[in-house]
Amino acid sequence: MFDTHKVEIEWGGRPLTLETGKVARQADGAVVASYGETTVLATVVSAKAPKPGQDFFPLTVNYQEKTYAAGKIPGGYFKREGRPSENETLTSRLIDRPLRPLFPEGYKNDTQIIITVLQHDLENNPDILALVAASAALTISGIPFMGPIAGARVGYINGEYVLNPHVDEMPESDLDLVVAGTSDAVLMVESEAKELSEDVMLGAVMFGHKSMQPVVDAIIKLAEAAAKEPRDFAAPDHSDLESEMLAMCEADLRQAYTNTDKAARYAAIDAVKAKVKDHFAPAEGEEPRYASEVIGAVFKTLQAKVVRGAILETKSRIDGRDLSTVRPIVSEVGLLPRTHGSALFTRGETQAIVVATLGTGEDEQYVDSLTGTKKATFMLHYNFPPYSVGETGRTGSPGRREIGHGKLAWRAINPMMPSPEQFPYTLRVVSEITESNGSSSMATVCGTSLALMDAGVPLAKPVAGIAMGLIKEGDEFAVLSDILGDEDHLGDMDFKVAGTADGITALQMDIKIDGITEEIMKIALSQAEGGRLHILKEMGNALSESRGQLGEFAPRIEVMNIPVDKIRDVIGTGGKIIREIVEKTGAKINIDDDGTIKIASSSGKEIEAAKKWIHSIVAEPEVGVIYEGTVVKVADFGAFVNFFGPKDGLVHISQLAAERVAKTSDVVKEGQKVWVKLLGFDERGKVRLSMKVVDQETGKEITGDE
Repeated sequence: MFDTHKVEIEWGGRPLTLETGKVARQADGAVVASYGETTVLATVVSAKAPKPGQDFFPLTVNYQEKTYAAGKIPGGYFKREGRPSENETLTSRLIDRPLRPLFPEGYKNDTQIIITVLQHDLENNPDILALVAASAALTISGIPFMGPIAGARVGYINGEYVLNPHVDEMPESDLDLVVAGTSDAVLMVESEAKELSEDVMLGAVMFGHKSMQPVVDAIIKLAEAAAKEPRDFAAPDHSDLESEMLAMCEADLRQAYTNTDKAARYAAIDAVKAKVKDHFAPAEGEEPRYASEVIGAVFKTLQAKVVRGAILETKSRIDGRDLSTVRPIVSEVGLLPRTHGSALFTRGETQAIVVATLGTGEDEQYVDSLTGTKKATFMLHYNFPPYSVGETGRTGSPGRREIGHGKLAWRAINPMMPSPEQFPYTLRVVSEITESNGSSSMATVCGTSLALMDAGVPLAKPVAGIAMGLIKEGDEFAVLSDILGDEDHLGDMDFKVAGTADGITALQMDIKIDGITEEIMKIALSQAEGGRLHILKEMGNALSESRGQLGEFAPRIEVMNIPVDKIRDVIGTGGKIIREIVEKTGAKINIDDDGTIKIASSSGKEIEAAKKWIHSIVAEPEVGVIYEGTVVKVADFGAFVNFFGPKDGLVHISQLAAERVAKTSDVVKEGQKVWVKLLGFDERGKVRLSMKVVDQETGKEITGDE
C-alpha cells in the first residue's frame, strides 16, 4: 500500500532518519524525520499558479509543537494548543530565512510549509531536525527550489566545538549557534555567545557548515529515490522592458540617489516612479503592454542596479559615507525620570526609546515548553510602530518580525546580565522604535544596555550592536558598516553583530544570494568589530557603567534564607501568616521552595519590619538571653508572656519578683510590656521564663553584686 523510501545516517553520534511515502501523501512533499528519538513531520504544498496580480512570493512556514510529543496535556481551560508560542514563532523564522532565498526569482505561487513535532526525547532539540525535514520535503516535492540545505547547532564547551549538543549540555556551553546552508555556502546564522572572539565565531560557523554536509547528501539520496517530477517554471523575461525603462530613467534615478536625506531621496524616487508609470500607461481603450506589478518589479530591479553599481564603482554610500563609517550617534539616559531606567539611542535616522522596569518574583514569566516549565526573569520586548517609517499601518499584538528582533536583542544582552543571586529582580525592557532607517534591532541592543545601566542593574559590561551589509557582483564585493534600510533591501546580506569590547554575544546573518564565502565573513566580522567599538565609545559619553544605586522609584529587594522546614511556619495555615505580614508591613514577599525569601518594597522600613517578623518566626530563642515581651494571659500560677515572635512562655508565680507574690495580678496585667530571661525548657518542651532576675526598668540582668 505504501511506496516508502528511507535514508538513515549516523550524525553527531546519533541516528538521523528521513522517510517519505507513508504519511501525508496528498501534500506536494512530506518527510518524517527522526534524530535520536525526536520525530517531526514536515509537509509542503504550493499552489499550481500564482494569484492574479500577485507581486511578491507568499511563503509561510509554520513550526508547531504538540504537547503529546512530550507526554503532556496542555494547561488552561480548553486543553488544546492555542496561539503559537514565542519559541514556535522563532523556529518558524529560523526555517524560513535560509529557505526563502533558494526559490527562483519570479516564483510567486502561494507556498506553505508546516512542520509538526510528533515526539520529543527531551535530549535532541527539534528545531534543527525541523529545518532538515522542511528542506527534504521541498527537495522531493517538485516545487522549484535550488536546494537542498541543511542545518546544525554548534556548541563550544571547554574550548572545543560540539555538534548538536544535547539539551542538558547547553548550560555548559559558551555558544549556542545555529547555521544553515547548502553544500557550497552558508545562508543563515543565529547565535548567542559568552563574549567569544571573531575567530572563534567564524570557526564555529565553518565547523557547523562542514558538519552538515552528510545531511545534504542524505537529502539528495532521498530525492534520487523519491522526488516528484519538477514543475515547469521559467522565470519571466523582462529584459526588453528593463532596457526601455533604464534608457528612460537611469539618469533620474542616479540623481535621486544623490540625496543624502531619506525624505528628499524618497520624494525624488517617487517622482521617477510616477514618470515611469505615466510612460507605460495605456492610451484610452488600449490594453496595457505590461501589468502594473511587472512594471513595479522591474523598477525595483533598476533601483538595485543603480545603487549597487554606484557603491561598487565609487566605494561611496547612498548617504555619502564610505564603506566603514558609522552614522552620527547621540545617546541619552534618564529620559523618563519616573521610570526605573530609560534611554534614547539615536543613530542617523534610526532611533529607539528603551525603558527598563524592575519587578519582583510575582512578575516572573512562566514559559511552557516540551521540556518543561521554567521562569523567565529577564524579558525584552520590541515594538515597531508604522510611524517609525512615516507610514500608516496595523497596530496590535506583535508580529513575527517584532518577536524575532526582540529575541535577537535579548540574546545580545543576556550573557551580560547578573544572576538572580546577584540581583534578585525580575526585569522587563521595552524598546519603542520611534524612527527606522536601518538596523532598529541593533539600536535596541544599544538602548537596552544604556537603560539597564541607568536603572542600576549591574550589567557586567556595556553591549552594542551593528548591522553589516554586502554588495556582490561576480568576484567584486563591498562590505558595508551600519547599513541603511535601502542598503538592506537592495543588498545581498544582513549581518548583525552585537557584543562588548571583549567579544561577541550575538551574531545573526541572513544571505539573499546563493551564499557567501569564509573570506567575506572574515572581512565582515573584522569590520563589525571596529564599528562596535566605535559605538561603545559613543555610548560611553552618556553612561559607561551601571549606576551605583537604584532609581528613586524602583522597588528595593532584600533576600534572606530560612530552613526549608520553616517555610510552612512562615506561610501559615492557608497562607494566613504570610498574608498578615504583607498587610501589616506593606512589603511584597516571595518564598521559593529552597527557603529563599525575597522581600520587596520602596520603603526600607517596610523591608526591615518584614525581615524582623519572619526572623522571629523561624529563629529559635536562646537560653540565658533577655527578651522584651508582652503579657498575654494572667493565671493563678503565673503569667504567659509573648516574647519571641509567635512564641509564648510561662513566668511562674515564683519567678515574677524577688519577694514572695501572693497573687499574679498584683505584679502584671494583660498587655503589659515586661523583660524576661529564658531559663530553659521543662520535660515537655514548655518554655520557662523569669522576670525576677531582670531589672524591669533597664532590661539588664540583676546579679548578686547589685
